Amino acid sequence: MKIIFLTSIALLFVLTPVYGQLSDATGLVNRLDVETGGYVFEVEIVSNFDIPNFEFDEDEKKLTLHMTSGLENNLGEVIVPRNLIGGNLTFYLNDQEYFPNVNMNEKISFLTLNFTGSGENKLEIFGTTYLSGLDEITETEIPTSNLTSPNTIDESIYVIIALLIIVGGIIGVVVFAVKKRK
Repeated sequence: MKIIFLTSIALLFVLTPVYGQLSDATGLVNRLDVETGGYVFEVEIVSNFDIPNFEFDEDEKKLTLHMTSGLENNLGEVIVPRNLIGGNLTFYLNDQEYFPNVNMNEKISFLTLNFTGSGENKLEIFGTTYLSGLDEITETEIPTSNLTSPNTIDESIYVIIALLIIVGGIIGVVVFAVKKRK
């Protein structure tokens, strides 16, 4: 009986974080691979909102982030490679000019976002330079790769649930065997 009680307590600590609510201080990490000009640039975002979709327009030198939030107060940090878009950056949040805190060095632009509004939001980042210091690679020069990028968040949830079911089954069999011997 003690085994069942201890197992129940252990599973409580395992399952609760998986299905917990996000707080204002929780940081979701989104890594967006922007493919343009034969290069792949990683834009990294740590925020308390999700980025389900993004777009990049090389002609306008614009990166658009589509954000979804269940919280009223939104916080985020965005790292944009200066080779992707750089120069003087202009920002529009939901079609209104927006002024985030911006720090730059020769390699990245580091943006600190702080805005209100739950639900769907759209941030547009306009640059004045594109592929700064790089030459555009034509499609014939691009090496092909057979690597695929798994959706690790969805897969890890299924793996955790499957492992919990297996562990629960094993514990159930052990408890049944111990009771049968008595």
